Amino acid sequence: METILTINNLDKRFGKIHAVKNVSFEIKKGNVYGILGPNGSGKSTTLGIILNVVNKTAGNYSWFGGTMETHEALKKVGAIIERPNFYPYMSAYDNLKLVCKIKGAHLSKIDEKLELVGLIERKDSKFRTFSLGMKQRLAIASALLNDPEILILDEPTNGLDPQGIRQIRDIIRHIASLGTTILLASHLLDEVEKVCSHVVVLRNGEILYTGSVTGMTANEGFFELQADDNEQLKNILLEHPAIAKVEETEGKLIAYPHSPLEPGELNSYLFSKGICLSHLVNKKYSLEEQFLQLTSNQPSN
Repeated sequence: METILTINNLDKRFGKIHAVKNVSFEIKKGNVYGILGPNGSGKSTTLGIILNVVNKTAGNYSWFGGTMETHEALKKVGAIIERPNFYPYMSAYDNLKLVCKIKGAHLSKIDEKLELVGLIERKDSKFRTFSLGMKQRLAIASALLNDPEILILDEPTNGLDPQGIRQIRDIIRHIASLGTTILLASHLLDEVEKVCSHVVVLRNGEILYTGSVTGMTANEGFFELQADDNEQLKNILLEHPAIAKVEETEGKLIAYPHSPLEPGELNSYLFSKGICLSHLVNKKYSLEEQFLQLTSNQPSN
């Protein structure tokens, strides 16, 4: 699979503030990547560096396998890293017409991209009449005019109402389905879980996790169990070599394995010890729980 972007040991200091610390990851063609982290975690700074608007302190990055200089590579990149900045008294079409002239894109792309973001019916409306969600969708259309290989979005749903958030998410999924690679920064777990295939988790400028979203949530999880004699059940569970600890809550036992353990295997083990379960559920940690586990184990600055 073709590599779009490679980041190696990227570091950025603003005086005493160490905003990005030794960050490394790769973006492969055709995936949707999320940089996830709370405000101040280094997401926007990382995007600024790779877009050549923030100078790095150390480390390096390369676009498209290092086959071209950054300024040439960025012609194949579409990005929105600030609030949309269009002329308020000009129509959506005329605003995009100006962008086409700057990017050297054909004017035929305007209607195509307005259709893509659901604004074709408002092409002749002045920008000042647009809602915040419509302004964001017009910005996405603008970033797509040169048919970029990768679209970069910084907090694309920030400040939007639930309907606006859903529209932006649907558009991101649709753009990805057409083959465009996407990199978005967000502090919203729900956003990353719903639209991204891969995630980079940042906190205080450091990477806590990088990999697939499913890989982050594909864990041993925990078992919720109940039997007639929970005290006996607890003692026998603790004898199992794969069980790390057992807790009791609301009349049920919660067993946490430290290595892979199938529900059927656990049930057979307990039955062989004379335990007949009335309740057994294998639960997986959500992305939110995984994120909280990752970040709670890290010291704050």
